[in-house]
Amino acid sequence: MANKIEIGSKAPDFSLPDQHGKRVNLSDYIGRSNLVIYFYPKDESYGCTKEACSFRDNYEVFKEAGAEVIGISSDDIASHQAFAANHKLPFVLLSDRDKTVSEKYGVGKSLGVLPGRVTFVVDKHGIVRLTFSSQLNFEKHITEAIETLKNME
Repeated sequence: MANKIEIGSKAPDFSLPDQHGKRVNLSDYIGRSNLVIYFYPKDESYGCTKEACSFRDNYEVFKEAGAEVIGISSDDIASHQAFAANHKLPFVLLSDRDKTVSEKYGVGKSLGVLPGRVTFVVDKHGIVRLTFSSQLNFEKHITEAIETLKNME
């Protein structure tokens, strides 16, 4: 059974390869940057493309709020590399092939079959400030994250 991450709890550390094969750790950001970590089902699927492009289109807003964006799915590095290039995504995509990180974050399946679509805002101290889950309301992940970051200032 997946863990449930509560607001106010410490975000679980992770180490995953990005779309270039470089290891990225949560601990790399602690003390330096707020994070918006979003888990999504599949590169190039309709909803995931809309969501990723919405994060891309608001990327400067996230940067101005002192946050870095990280997308995580179980797709492989090559898939992430193509997805990022195809849609000019300026942020990191991490490959969670065995779903250990999604399990640590309590991102289960939604509607019983689809990998979950969940967004977390983690502050500079590694504390979870938002968990938002919606399989179908893609853009609301972005607006909820921005609102949370603004309220943290």
